[in-house]
Order: sequence, then structure tokens, then C-alpha cells
Amino acid sequence: MTGKPELIAEGIGLPEGPVWCEDGTLVVTAVAEGALYRIWPEQGRKQKIAETAGGPNAAAPADDGGFIVTQNGGIDFSEIPLPPDYLSFPAIKNTPAFVSGGLQHVAPDSTVTRVLGDMQASNDLVVGPDGTVYFTDPPSFPPPPTPQARVIARATDGSVRVLADGLHYVNGIVREADGNLIVTEGHGLLRIGLDGQREWVCEDASGSDGTDGMAIDVDGRIYMAAVVGNGIRIMEGGKQVELLKLPGTGVSTNCCFGGPDNLWLFVTNGSPGNVWVWKNLPTPGLPLFKWPVPK
Repeated sequence: MTGKPELIAEGIGLPEGPVWCEDGTLVVTAVAEGALYRIWPEQGRKQKIAETAGGPNAAAPADDGGFIVTQNGGIDFSEIPLPPDYLSFPAIKNTPAFVSGGLQHVAPDSTVTRVLGDMQASNDLVVGPDGTVYFTDPPSFPPPPTPQARVIARATDGSVRVLADGLHYVNGIVREADGNLIVTEGHGLLRIGLDGQREWVCEDASGSDGTDGMAIDVDGRIYMAAVVGNGIRIMEGGKQVELLKLPGTGVSTNCCFGGPDNLWLFVTNGSPGNVWVWKNLPTPGLPLFKWPVPK
């Protein structure tokens, strides 16, 4: 039985992409601020640690202690209907500093460098054991009528290949233990092999709640942000087996495992800009691989 969630941070401009760090902190992206924040969960303290411009969407650990980040290029939130809570952040009211979509490296000293540009609105990512970065690359939101979303692989030698294209709106991505990828596509979960083969895990995982970022545990269960449902849907065998509900109203954007023995589940709430944690889950998360920074 999962206990109650604990609030660990507030006042972040659309937090996303949580990453557990070996020093016991959590790093999240702030999409609307073009920034990364570090959070000390036990202290309830946060600090801005880097500015990326644009819209940093998700992050994964790098082997230098920094992060590899997906960059959506920036979103003008004034053009998108938003819940009232979003409007409380000054950064959301401002026009972002637009940059090229793709991948960025945020070093431990906060230096930001471009790894890959000229993408659409890169969203979420995961790193394979050989250092390949797999990331979703949907078009800018709202998506156009013609399917243009893609899943892309960037190898350590800098080569780039499209694993899947012609998708409606891929968003979250996780890597299964056998190496296959699962992405959110529309309202469903789609499995994509490294050879590009596709199969539905389930075509409707969320109903009207929408889908966003995800995490996966060692038994293969998917923990999927229920955007409108304000919590985390736990999926097993293509079916929901549990809903971890956050208090009040909000828009859940992403989640990750961390904490002692990888048994804590952190959740970012884009609205109203909070970060939560469930402690002592019964099953640990699948360990992540670090992105090898080019020497």
C-alpha cells in the first residue's frame, strides 16, 4: 500500500523532467523559465542551477555529473489555453528566448552547450547502455493535422537516425530491460523496437486524462503521468492497476524513481508548479544509464 505523497518544492515555472542525483538531490527542468532547478527533498529547498533558454523539457544524468536535456525550442504560452494556476508564474507570461529544438548538455558548472539542433520540439529522452540517446520529437503544440512526430536515436559518434516517424504526438519515453522503447502516442502506449518495429501496448491508456512523461520499475510496470487526472497511473500488461492521486487540482507532467534503494517516486506538477514524492514504494525503479559526455 503506497502512502501519502509529500510536497518537496513549489513555485517552479512548469516543472518537468525529474532526475534523481547521487548526492541525494533531485533536478527538474522548468519549461516556462528556460532553466534547471536542484531540489533538496528532505529540506524542501530549491535553487536554480542553469539557464538553457527555450524550453528545457526533460533530462537524464550525464557521466560528468551534469545532464543531457531535451530542448523543445520554447513555447509561447500566451497562444495556448491554460489553467488559471499557470498564470501565476511571471515566466509564463513572457515570450521565451526561442532556440533550436534538440539536445543540450548542462555541465556541473552550469555551462550549456548544444549537442543536437534543428529538431522539432524535442520532448522526453532516455539513455541506452551504449550511450545512445533515444528521444521523442513531436511537432510544436498543438500538433498539426498531419502526423509529424518522431522517435530519434543519437549515437555516441554523433550519428542520428529516425527509429519511427509519422506519429501523431509522441511524448514520454522509457526503456524496457530488454532494450525496447515504450512511448506515449496519443492516449496510448506504443512499443518501438530498436529495429523500428511497432506494436501497441494499449491504444487507450488514459481516456480523456492525456499522457505525458513516464518511469518504469524493475518488473516492467509503467508509471505514467495522468495529465488531467493529477497523479500517476500504474500500468501493467496494458491495463491500469493503480492510480496514485495527488492532492487538489493540477496537471502532472512527469515522474522518476530515486531515493534509498530507488524506491521513491518523484512527480512534477506543471500546474501549479509543484514537485511531490511518494516514499517507500513496494518495487524499485529500473536503474538508468548515464550519457557519456564526449571527451
